[in-house]
Amino acid sequence: MRTASFGLAVLYAALLAGSVIIIGAIVYWTMEISLERRTTERIDAEIELFKEELRAEGDSELIEEVQRRSDVLGLEYLLVDAKGTRIAGTMPIMSTALGWSTVALSTKRGEAGRTLHIHSVELDNGMSLSVADDNGSMEDVRHAWIEAAAWCLIAFLLLSVAGGLLLSRGFLRRVDAIRATAESIIRGDLESRIPLRGTNDNFDRLSLTLNQMLDRIQTLMEGVRHMSNHIAHALRTPLGRLQQKLETASQNAAGNPSYVTALENMQRESEGILRTFSALLRISKIEMAARQSGFQELDLSTLLRTVFDAYSAAAEEDGKIITADIAPSLWTRGDKELLTEAIANLFDNAIKHTPAGTHISVSLYRDRSSIVASIADNGLGVPPEARDLIFERFYRLDRSADTEGTGLGLALVAAVAGLHGSKLSASDNSPGLRIELRFDVAKPPNMLPTATLRAYKADRVRYGHPAPTS
Repeated sequence: MRTASFGLAVLYAALLAGSVIIIGAIVYWTMEISLERRTTERIDAEIELFKEELRAEGDSELIEEVQRRSDVLGLEYLLVDAKGTRIAGTMPIMSTALGWSTVALSTKRGEAGRTLHIHSVELDNGMSLSVADDNGSMEDVRHAWIEAAAWCLIAFLLLSVAGGLLLSRGFLRRVDAIRATAESIIRGDLESRIPLRGTNDNFDRLSLTLNQMLDRIQTLMEGVRHMSNHIAHALRTPLGRLQQKLETASQNAAGNPSYVTALENMQRESEGILRTFSALLRISKIEMAARQSGFQELDLSTLLRTVFDAYSAAAEEDGKIITADIAPSLWTRGDKELLTEAIANLFDNAIKHTPAGTHISVSLYRDRSSIVASIADNGLGVPPEARDLIFERFYRLDRSADTEGTGLGLALVAAVAGLHGSKLSASDNSPGLRIELRFDVAKPPNMLPTATLRAYKADRVRYGHPAPTS
C-alpha cells in the first residue's frame, strides 16, 4: 500500500469517482426537477379541464366529472362548497390554503403514510377544487435511482482501481527500469543502460537522453582514470630509476657521512612518493574493477583472526594493548584479498595513530541481518567534523602530519567497502575512535559446496576451534 503504483491507482479512482458523483448529482437534480414539472403540469391540466367543464356544462356536469375521474385516474380530487362540505371526490378533507402545498398523511397507527402534492383553487361558482398527486411514485423513482447509482459507483470504483493499478504498473515499470539502471551504475556497472521499447514515446525519448548522458559521463570518467593511470605509471618509472641511482650513490658515498645522510633522506622521500603512487594505482584499480568478479563466500571470522594474529606482535612492540572478540563462523560474500588488505589498513591505522599504552579492541559480531567488524581504540580520537573526511584521499589530521604514511590507507578501505556494498562509518569511542564495517550475511557453512565446507573445517581446526560435525 506504500508503493507509488497503489497511490496512483487510488488517486486515479478518487478523481474519477469524484467526477462521477458530481455528474450523478447533476443528473439527479435534473431528474427531480423534471418529475416535479411533469406532476405540476399534469395537475394544472386537470384543473383547467374542470374550469372549462364548469363554464360549458355547469355545476352538475362538474360534479359528475370530478366523481368520474376520481374513479378512473391516478390523481385524487376533492370538490367542496363554500362551507367546506364535500361535494365530490375521494381525497380526505384537510385544511389547505389556496395554491400549491405538500401534505403528509399518517396511518391509523400514527405512522408516516402517503405524501400528497396538492393544488387548490377557487372556482367561479364559489366552490373549491383540490387536485393531488401521490408522491409515492416519485419517491420510488428516487430510491431506485439512488440504489442503482450506489451499485454503479461501487462497480466504477472497483473498475477504476483495477484500471489505475494496470496503468500505474505499466507507468512505474518504466520508472523502475530507470531506477534499476541507476542502482546498477551506483554499484559500479558503468556499462548499464536503460532499456528502450522502440515506441518513441516520452519515456523512450527520456531513456535515450539519459543513456546518451551516461555514455558521455562514462567517456569522461574513463578519460580521467586513464589519464591518472598514465600519469602515475609515467612518474613511477623515473622515480624507480631515481631510487636505484640513489641506492648506488649511497653505496659510492660510504666514506662521506654527510653525503650518506643526505642520500638516505632523499631515498626515504622517493620511497614515500613511490608508495603514494602505488596506493593511488591500487585504489584506481579497485574502483575500475569488474564488480564482484572475484567474489565468493568466505569466513570473515577466520579472515579477521588471521589479520589480528599478523598485527598483534607489531602492536605490542609499539607499546599498544590489542585484544579481540571475534565471533566464529560468520560468513559473507566478497573478495578475500581486498578485504584482507582493507582490514589490514584499519589495523595499521589504529597502531600508527595512537600513543603508547592505547588499548585497541577488535570485534566481529552478528547484528540482525548484518555482520559488524569493529576496530576501536581509546586514543585521542577524531573531531566530529573530520570523521567523514578521514576516508578521503590525502586527508590527514594536523597532529598526524609528522606520522609516516600517504594519507591513502582509509581511502583504500572506503573503496573496498564501496565495492562490497558495505557501510563504513567512524564514531566516537568515548574516548578514542571506533571504525565499523557492516557486511551482508552469506549462506551458513552447511549450505555451501563441499570443497568450501572442507576448507572451512580446516580453518577452524587451524585456529583452535572444534571442527563442525556437519
